[in-house]
Amino acid sequence: MEQENTALIEYLSQFVTPERLSKMHRVVAERTRYLTVVLEDIFQPHNASAVLRSCDAFGVQDVHIIEDRNSYQVNPDVELGTSQWLTLQRYKGEDPTVKAITALKSRGYRIVATSPRTDGYTLANLPIHQGPIALMFGTELTGLTPTALELADDFVTIPMFGFVESFNISVSAALCLYDITTRLRKSELSYKLQKDEQDQLLLTWLRKNIKKADALERAFKRSGSIV
Repeated sequence: MEQENTALIEYLSQFVTPERLSKMHRVVAERTRYLTVVLEDIFQPHNASAVLRSCDAFGVQDVHIIEDRNSYQVNPDVELGTSQWLTLQRYKGEDPTVKAITALKSRGYRIVATSPRTDGYTLANLPIHQGPIALMFGTELTGLTPTALELADDFVTIPMFGFVESFNISVSAALCLYDITTRLRKSELSYKLQKDEQDQLLLTWLRKNIKKADALERAFKRSGSIV
């Protein structure tokens, strides 16, 4: 599979501009799944889309979207096409919050709930060396659900010194992602994607950015270039 992906990447790369290909390689080299974002029941498209934009900007590849009462909508004028570069995982149906958290914990993630409660960490002292982090954000009005808070492993808050009691969710996400990714890049942790993950992601991006990529790929395989 790894050799097949390498061959396909080399073949499909000729159908994008050198500038676009170079940028894809630069971006994929900085992507991480050590930190992921979980959005629970976000209902304002502007804020939901702004979070995607921040995830892309700070190199966070995966976004887990819990849809219970509200359907997650993307505003293209805000996310500016960033959703095509991200991996979005949606959870619907019965107990979507439980499904999402269970799936993330099975993959080794520590569930960190953003919350104003005072018995957790501040953003500045949230440990990053205890394993992969799944950072959860709740709705704009009520925050995370009791289920999410009950199942969380840790809590984090952003200290504030004014009269306002909370940040807008898109601002909160941007602040958290900037702080944590900055610390990851200064650490000795292996937080970046492995080579095979980078290749798979690069192949996904090429397929999305090339017209009739599926037809080109089928023709390439029929040519016998992939054994």
